Amino acid sequence: MAPKVPEPCLCLVTDRSIVEEDTLVSRVAEAVAGGVDMVQLREKDLSGGPLLELALSLRDAIAGRALLIINDRADVAAAVGADGVQLGEEGLPVDAARRVLGAGSLIGRSVHSESGASLSEAEGCDFLVVGTMYATATHPGDIPAGPGLVRRIGERCRLPLIGIGGITPANATQVLAAGAAGVAVISSILGSPQPGEAARQIKQAMMEFWSDGKQAEGRLTPTSREGSL
Repeated sequence: MAPKVPEPCLCLVTDRSIVEEDTLVSRVAEAVAGGVDMVQLREKDLSGGPLLELALSLRDAIAGRALLIINDRADVAAAVGADGVQLGEEGLPVDAARRVLGAGSLIGRSVHSESGASLSEAEGCDFLVVGTMYATATHPGDIPAGPGLVRRIGERCRLPLIGIGGITPANATQVLAAGAAGVAVISSILGSPQPGEAARQIKQAMMEFWSDGKQAEGRLTPTSREGSL
């Protein structure tokens, strides 16, 4: 059985271009200690061998404290024993990735539209990464769709949704409020001089919002819903 995406999920996406390369693994480890639930290794410029070497280092540094997801490379995910793979919008079909990884792995896909989300759900994805939420320096050409995209996808899709793009402690809860199960972060954590503390701030905001939201759901019983109509 595949592991479940934690809720609320704080996902850290790697990017060697914004940190000194020899500090990436240690910074990721600090972020995991600060509350990151999922690490997505996304280094598209690396060929298979160097990517596998980095994945092994991350796996050892994470030591089971967070899920390890490999971007696009199902072969590397299988070789390192990662928890799953994150497919690009034009990446492998889900059934092909499952043949490589087996039934016990998570398979996510990046989507940017309601139609893309519906197709990915029909293909059998386990979760979706939805973007772009806000303007971000890592993808300067992307036009932000905003949390409204999460809301629209959530109206027609039952998969856990993770919002990505320009996420900070100040706006992470806006994405959750739109119906996301989590957020994916790059610069706000990796670009911080204290990645552990940066992760802690975002996760704390998420947990406080999540707790308040769950309590509100509990107070709104079926009877009280009927009485409010």
